[in-house]
Amino acid sequence: MNLREVIIELSEASGVSGHEEKVSQVITSIFADYVDEIKKDALGNLIMIKKGRNSGGKKIMLAAHMDEIGLMVKDIDDKGFISFTNIGGVDQRTLLCQEVLIHGSEETYGIIGAKPPHLTDASERENALSIEDLVIDTGFSKQALEGKIQIGDVITVKRAVSTLQNGWLAGKALDDRAGVAVLYQCLRLLQDSYHDIDVYCVATVQEEVGTRGATTSAYQINPDIGIAIDVGFGRTPELNRFDTIEMGKGPAITMGPNINPLIFKHLKTVAQENYIDYQVEVAPGSTGTDAWPIQIARSGVATGLLSIPLRYMHTSVETICLSDIEKTGKLLSQFIVSFNTQEVESLLCY
Repeated sequence: MNLREVIIELSEASGVSGHEEKVSQVITSIFADYVDEIKKDALGNLIMIKKGRNSGGKKIMLAAHMDEIGLMVKDIDDKGFISFTNIGGVDQRTLLCQEVLIHGSEETYGIIGAKPPHLTDASERENALSIEDLVIDTGFSKQALEGKIQIGDVITVKRAVSTLQNGWLAGKALDDRAGVAVLYQCLRLLQDSYHDIDVYCVATVQEEVGTRGATTSAYQINPDIGIAIDVGFGRTPELNRFDTIEMGKGPAITMGPNINPLIFKHLKTVAQENYIDYQVEVAPGSTGTDAWPIQIARSGVATGLLSIPLRYMHTSVETICLSDIEKTGKLLSQFIVSFNTQEVESLLCY
């Protein structure tokens, strides 16, 4: 399976925060041939271990979250219209007229409809609708929905990955299935390399509702070094260039108090020595990613963060550049191989 096919399969799988079972199964299938062991913890994190040849007990944890934002059934009225709420930071402006899948006892297709413009007044046309004003129409009556859907069932946007020009892909949940694809690319490259350090690739759960999966998995693994892989704001015309990163120019290496300065420096050095494109991203506080709970796990972990440029975050048309995934995977694999000659301890204190 090539990288593009992996990204498509990951994106189109469902896995709303707290309900990651289906995407977890997809990841297990994709990664099985590249690791020595796969285990799932009590919270649902997938921990995929590739043993080093001479680790001396040293461990690096690579974390990318597999959960996605989504919706949840809140009520079903007498006509069969379904009210819903959000799980995670859903951009409510983008919900109108979306196709959705309700994951009940059986998967049910629906649409989020709109009042015809002919029947709206000026104030309605000028303001975005809130989630409380929207309903899902499945075409079924309330009676017909009984046994299929119940309150609490999760809902995902129905979206196939689209191929744009120049190796760009658009779809749902690329925050952070693109990061999971980076783990795949890294492991695939490591098949052809020797590495001493043990590699723990973790597809974490519930990042979108509080970085919970990274909290528990980092505590369990207790790594010497942790690298989170997530997405950053890809540049578009209306955004300040200082708050964004360029598409197609490689991952952003983050610097700031959430990041160990020596890890930051070593990631840059590895990128330069291997002619890998990279950018620098500044995070003056918590990064809001899995890097935060990893950094403060147990007595603290030397932590780094790589951000994949992504446009239209938290929508159903999140857009990435395939070459950025390739470059990020290559940087991670070379970073791991660098510890064949670089002492891990040299990056643990500063």
